[in-house]
Formats: sequence, structure tokens, C-alpha cells
Amino acid sequence: MTVVVKFGGDLVGNREVLDKLAKDIAEVSSSERVVVVHGGGDIVTAIAEKLGKPQVFIVSPDGFRSRYTDRETAEIYMMVMAGKINKEVVLSLLRAGVRAVGISGIDGAILRAERKKRLVIIDERGRKRAIEGGYTGRIVEVDSSVLSTLLDEGLIPVVAPVALGDENEVLNVDGDRAAAHVASSLRADSLVLLTDVEGVKMNDELVPKMDLRKAKAMLKKVGAGMITKLYAAIEALEGGVGRVVIASGFKEKPVTSALMGEGTVITVEG
Repeated sequence: MTVVVKFGGDLVGNREVLDKLAKDIAEVSSSERVVVVHGGGDIVTAIAEKLGKPQVFIVSPDGFRSRYTDRETAEIYMMVMAGKINKEVVLSLLRAGVRAVGISGIDGAILRAERKKRLVIIDERGRKRAIEGGYTGRIVEVDSSVLSTLLDEGLIPVVAPVALGDENEVLNVDGDRAAAHVASSLRADSLVLLTDVEGVKMNDELVPKMDLRKAKAMLKKVGAGMITKLYAAIEALEGGVGRVVIASGFKEKPVTSALMGEGTVITVEG
């Protein structure tokens, strides 16, 4: 069975939590093929600001909140995401006793993305307007051959969500959706999206299960923090992934518990 696990800055930025997560991934990898995709946007923001590059965030009409990525920000994003964060995740996995290899989406052209020429945003007055797209990309192709080779050698690939554009430029891509595309390319049995809450909630109540149709209907009912994960879940399921679990990364064994059905389990049919 192939499992893709994605987690973000809330987990990466906490050494104790990250080491606990790494131990659980090590345990899961003893019987499953595991690929890790990480985020870490908050860490990118903190380092960029220390470097004197304040970060700008924009909101799309669909409610997506994202980083506006100009050329300088793209360079910082690559440096931090594919460098510092990626290697910290690898180190945690090595401490847990598994052989992990840190790569980015540009290595081996694993992630290819189409550069967004224009972005439609909601401005501070609540109006729609178009701006230059910068160096943000939409993933259009995944070459999973490198990942499959590493998995066949008993290694755990740790993928930073940095993609290669049409002109071989570095593009910032969303980590959750990168994980969905990776999982689809590998025809993964499960995609586990770890976050800082126990799953998808409606009226403060956990939704333990939903099918694809309900997931699409929920898009307009969840907040900015969850909408990207739901989109990623939908893309993964439509791409052939067996199931998606959105769950808390702060449990004792977050991946194991997610694979056992704790959190919100999303499948094509209920």
C-alpha cells in the first residue's frame, strides 16, 4: 500500500511534535510505502521578513489565501522550503531510524507547473481586480518515476512543494494540492492531510465521513484554512487516490490514527 502524508508549518516548526510524527511515519513505513510532502509557509514568511522582504498575501474570489510570489520571494521560498525545512524533516526521520531523502519538485522535474499570468483577487475594499501572476504555479504534470525508484529502494522521499515552470523557472505551488497530485500520480491508496484541527467541522462538530459530492458541497461552507485541503482531497480522489483523510497532526500517532479512520475520511462514494 502507498501512503502520501502531507503536513505543514504548525508541525514542522515544533521539534517535539515533528520528532513524534517522524517516529509514527517510521512505524507506518515498516509495512507501507510512504511519501512525505511538507509545507512550512509560516517559516518562509518569518525568514523573508528577517531578510527585509515583507510578505504579501492575497485572497481569491473562491476564498483561497495565498502568498503573492514575485521573483525575489520565489528565490527565498525555494531557499527555505527546499533547504532549511526539507532538511529538518529529513533529519527528524533519520533520528526515527528510517532512510529519508529530501528532494523538491524541481529535482528530476517531478512537479511541472503552469505559471499563472494573471491573478484575480479580492482587494481590501472587497472588490475583484486582476494583478500580475508573479511566480505562482498550477501543477499540470507529475513525473513520479524518481519517487517510485526511491520507494523501490526502501527510502522515504520527502518532497518540498517547489515546481518547475515552462521556462524552467522556480514556481511556488500549494503544498496540499502538490500532495494531491503526487498521490494521484502514484495511485496512492491513501492521502493523509495533517493539520492543527481534528478534521473537517460543520457547526463545530467533526464530520467523520463524506463522499466526493458532499466534499464539493462543503467548499462554500468551510473557512480559508480548510478550503485548500478540501480542494486537494477532491483533486486526489478524482485522480484515482483511494481515500483522503484530513486529521490532526498533534495526536500521539497521527498517521496511524488517520489510517485507522480518525479525522474526516473522504471517499468517492459514501
